[in-house]
Amino acid sequence: MLWSDPENEPPEDLRDMQDMLRRLGVLLALAMVIGMILVGVR
Repeated sequence: MLWSDPENEPPEDLRDMQDMLRRLGVLLALAMVIGMILVGVR
């Protein structure tokens, strides 16, 4: 990458959406794990 290239920063709303999607993915993964444990206990 050259020093004259523009910075590759996504816009603010896109960054916010990425953060929200990342949190949603973590929550979904946790819910899946808890669901598997509950199904395994029964």
